[in-house]
Amino acid sequence: MPDVRLGTGPGRWILLATVLGSSVAMLDATVVNVALPRIARDLDADMAGLQWTVNAYTLTLAGFILLGGSLGDRYGRRRIFLIGVVWFAVASVLCGAAQDVGMLVVSRALQGVGGALLTPGSLAIIQASFVSDDRPRAVGAWSGLGGVAGAVGPFAGGWLVEAAGWRWVFLLNVPLVVVVVLVAVRHVPESVDPDARGRFDVLGAALAALALAGTTYALTEAPGGGAAPAVIVSAGAAGLFGAVVFVLVERARGRGRNLPGVRSRGEVPRPMLPLEVFASRQFSAVNVVTFVVYGGMGVLFFLFVLNLQVVGGFSPIAAGTALLPVTVLMLLLSARAGALAQKIGPRLPMTVGLVVAGVGMLLVGRIGAGASYTTDVLPAVAVFGLGLSAVVAPLTATVLATADERHAGVASGINNAVARAAGLLAVAAIPPLTGLTGDAYTNPAVFSDGFRLAMTSCAALLGAGAVLSFLTVRDDALRGPAGERREPQCRRQCGIGAPQLQPEPETVPAAGRDAV
Repeated sequence: MPDVRLGTGPGRWILLATVLGSSVAMLDATVVNVALPRIARDLDADMAGLQWTVNAYTLTLAGFILLGGSLGDRYGRRRIFLIGVVWFAVASVLCGAAQDVGMLVVSRALQGVGGALLTPGSLAIIQASFVSDDRPRAVGAWSGLGGVAGAVGPFAGGWLVEAAGWRWVFLLNVPLVVVVVLVAVRHVPESVDPDARGRFDVLGAALAALALAGTTYALTEAPGGGAAPAVIVSAGAAGLFGAVVFVLVERARGRGRNLPGVRSRGEVPRPMLPLEVFASRQFSAVNVVTFVVYGGMGVLFFLFVLNLQVVGGFSPIAAGTALLPVTVLMLLLSARAGALAQKIGPRLPMTVGLVVAGVGMLLVGRIGAGASYTTDVLPAVAVFGLGLSAVVAPLTATVLATADERHAGVASGINNAVARAAGLLAVAAIPPLTGLTGDAYTNPAVFSDGFRLAMTSCAALLGAGAVLSFLTVRDDALRGPAGERREPQCRRQCGIGAPQLQPEPETVPAAGRDAV
């Protein structure tokens, strides 16, 4: 049984290891965008290369994050967490040593695998270590401190790019990981889920990665003509094939059997994605909203810092801190937005919040040459941040409340993966469709026109999300399938790349099961 108290020395060491470990992955998901112009210049990369620099990480993280949590439950959460952070550090060294954009993209994909191992493990360790009375506060501290790290990250990344070069954005991970390993080995207890059994759904994870990779490649390369038409068509077909077979495999495994022709030694693996969670229409609807909204947000976070440097003439450090108000507003207001949604229902906060965020995105699209931070950038990001703060906590609460309680943890993981897949596909598709291809980043006028059109498209996505929220989300959605009221333990929602992961509601040790 867990026996660690939050205010004790052991509790502080566990928080340090888990917060710092998950923050390393969070930082690289945000600060790399600040370095993209310097990366493009030094490695002679085109727009497609910059897209892949961002998307390679998201691709493997989204494809394997559900599997990563299951590995920790079976083989030890601390063990898999440590493997993840060391893997992440080695991949970071490879990123920092990259001699061309191809090597950088492959190294970023390896980073994503490490992130998929360590991110769910950090939360599962907290759930498995702290006594039940302290667990909500520990989870809240993990969430809030992670948000602070996310806020500091772009500033630190901009400073590193200016002072030492873009390679140090990756190499800085190494000393941080050394601290995590030393603390975790000495102070973090090991835990497993005694009920975790059966074989892993490796085939499901591979098919999910194939679906995302093939589709992403086709969307990225088709508009710019960077690859032969036959290669693009083949990649798209492979992505579609992977998606269809993935659904069939997961449905069959949810029924305890394999597809015809698929052999399995011993029992059938548990599905990575139990499709029965989508039996709830509300759960399915909220995930559709998640996909639309995080797709638009993914493009904004990819292009915004680029636009400030390429068109606005901002330095890396100024561009990196430009989005700081968004994270600060989410840290300050998301818990209040969640409480409001519990009181009046999630539909109105989500709908109004998305409309406000869409207006903010339109204002962001007006930022061009000669822009001032105080009169152009700050008002735009403040409006966007206010809208986003009203959306994310109600969205997360609705996801958890509309799934069966036994699937609460995996429902959170699905929603997180949906958001990451949405950003992945949108970053692949929207920039080239708006003219941001080839060497567009070297031409401020061309980039400005494409950026404005891309932000208009993303604002339309948020508007579509607002309409979907109003039409599909019920005011009583937070009462759950059995009429119970359930709230997420992570009440401060500060993840701009995806909704915050949430733990299982049951008592540990079973609580870690399906924690992602």
